[in-house]
Amino acid sequence: MKIIIALMLLVSFAMSSDATIEVVKKVESLPSIAVEDASINFDDTFKLQFFKSIVADLNVLALFNVDRHYLKTHFNDMDVLVENKDKNYVLRYKMSQADDTSLNVEIKLIKEGDIVFKKSYRIGAKNVYMFVSHAIAYDVNNYMGAPSVEWMKKKVIFSRMIDAKVSEIVISDYTLEYQHVAVKGGYNIFPKWANQEQNEFYYTSLDGKKPILQYVNLSSGENQSLISSDGMLVCSDVSTDGTKLLLTMAPKGQPDIYLFDKNTKKIQQLTTYSGIDVNGQFFGQEKIVFVSNRLGYPNIFSKDLSTNRVEQMVYYGQSNSSCSVNGKYIVYKARESSNAFSRNTFNLHLISTQTDFIRRLTATGVNEFPRFSKDGDAILFIKNYKAQSSLGIIRLEHNKNYLFPLKYGKIQAIDW
Repeated sequence: MKIIIALMLLVSFAMSSDATIEVVKKVESLPSIAVEDASINFDDTFKLQFFKSIVADLNVLALFNVDRHYLKTHFNDMDVLVENKDKNYVLRYKMSQADDTSLNVEIKLIKEGDIVFKKSYRIGAKNVYMFVSHAIAYDVNNYMGAPSVEWMKKKVIFSRMIDAKVSEIVISDYTLEYQHVAVKGGYNIFPKWANQEQNEFYYTSLDGKKPILQYVNLSSGENQSLISSDGMLVCSDVSTDGTKLLLTMAPKGQPDIYLFDKNTKKIQQLTTYSGIDVNGQFFGQEKIVFVSNRLGYPNIFSKDLSTNRVEQMVYYGQSNSSCSVNGKYIVYKARESSNAFSRNTFNLHLISTQTDFIRRLTATGVNEFPRFSKDGDAILFIKNYKAQSSLGIIRLEHNKNYLFPLKYGKIQAIDW
């Protein structure tokens, strides 16, 4: 029973300098930007796909009022189109295909008739065009002097349930436009990137008598079984240098947090509570944050590994689970309702370890499995609402949420 409950917890997992204070936008007018397509050698369907990707990325930057009208032009025209003459900025791009089928993209950012930024991009094939779009938005963001959106160029890994006890491990961009099935066949869940380069990952295989933690190297194609355990086995976090893993294991029916050293293969048990401890996250050098039912219901705690002191971190919400940590901030999932006759609402909340402020980040549906970007600028999460499974992005500084629906299946777990 403890293992079943623990798995449920894992699955359901200006502002001043304090990001927990709700952002109240002043009445202000963002600069306008339009996009002009000067592409050659591509059909209209692909041209429109790329245009929509650019527009979506510019919208997620939250720096502009983005014009969504699709307009064509010539790349070397001196003037912007008449429809865009009153826009503050115009982003003009030209896609072309080289003899080796690679995709080349040139851009110009035009302000008041002057080219203020230009750059060229090249990628191996046009089916990964969205990563060029993300790179363009990243560079425009840098030109505007805004905080980095490095996370835009990162890949997302997630497990997709496609049938009862049948799932796939999928690698995608943050908008889900690009999807590559990395592992298929069987029951494979809880993927976790193994390094910052995102060319290695872990996942849990439930096809055998015992759960097995699998390691995959995308560059070499290596697929290795690392360890197995009775009951349950989930990798919930990986240290920055990739050498340490936090695992939830229950070798004797007791879900606890363990530290696994990838180099020495040694396992150290970190929690010994008689109830449920799951979903460990590294919290600085000598601490972890985790979910426990020590209060009779799931809540968020920290443990100092040097002193063994355990501290309650969250004092708001019911059934608090599925957390992520970045610096002094913790984002967690909390049940907001208790209705026996309909679906309950689970929202994400942000707290600081240095203040008493709590900021609610979502409003409807089941919002779970939050994951901070490395720089803390954004939070990726799973949203299930009205039978639709989506990836969500929360821009903390801009107080905006964006949803990208999955076309089929249901997202079980994610990492960024």
